[in-house]
Amino acid sequence: MKKKLWKAGMAAGAYLFAICPRLTHRPARMPKVYYAHRGLHDNESDAPENTLAAFQKAVEAGYGIELDVQLTKDGQVVVAHDLDLKRLCGREGQIDSFPYEQLRQFPVYGSDQHIPLFTDVLRLVNGRVPLIVELKYKKNSDICQKTQEILQNYRGVYCVESFYPGVLFWYKRHYPQICRGQLSMNFQRDDGQKNVVHYIMRFLLTNFLTRPDFIAYDCRARRALSKNLCRRLYRCPSVAWTVKSPGQLEECRDYYDYFIFEGFRP
Repeated sequence: MKKKLWKAGMAAGAYLFAICPRLTHRPARMPKVYYAHRGLHDNESDAPENTLAAFQKAVEAGYGIELDVQLTKDGQVVVAHDLDLKRLCGREGQIDSFPYEQLRQFPVYGSDQHIPLFTDVLRLVNGRVPLIVELKYKKNSDICQKTQEILQNYRGVYCVESFYPGVLFWYKRHYPQICRGQLSMNFQRDDGQKNVVHYIMRFLLTNFLTRPDFIAYDCRARRALSKNLCRRLYRCPSVAWTVKSPGQLEECRDYYDYFIFEGFRP
């Protein structure tokens, strides 16, 4: 019996160590505002997601902004969520298969908007609202270095986040002063991913390597064990993505500290 209890205690200790976020020298917390998912967008209007028009609307309404960055074929940092162009522009091919000058010719959702450069987005926002920057990582990508080279000259408030722990590890090593967040979700239930890697990511078991400053978790999984332990035990802020109605927002309030929203105005 004692041996079983000892093993259980060791397993619990190892688990709590694995999910532990950064505890010391934490950066300042992000401003407590609502964050517009990919800008204050509507994909059936003249302000579709992750476009300058959507970001302008968010700024005018006083909302923070969540956005996604990735690289083009010629190494430009652009703002777009999907890795391919099918949904956004109705075209075949990956975003990193096109140089930027060609990408900018493709309308987003049939509007007069196109996939913008990250530098153009930062110029538009100009520090008026805080930013959550999600880095989309692909193998052997320079996305971390190129994104941070741009952010180094930005004077507004921002943080970075990614599903890929390697991005957070890079920031921990090279720019530890920058607020970094681990994105996660119930991959098995909501994304059909049942491999070991996605179990590790779901339960935040790489936190001991990356030491995130916040956990951004799917709002549908508000009772996720590791996320809640990080929040309650380690006082690590929790960010809900993506809240899509006032009712869902109310359901999440007791489980998260920040809220990324879309489809309504909080």
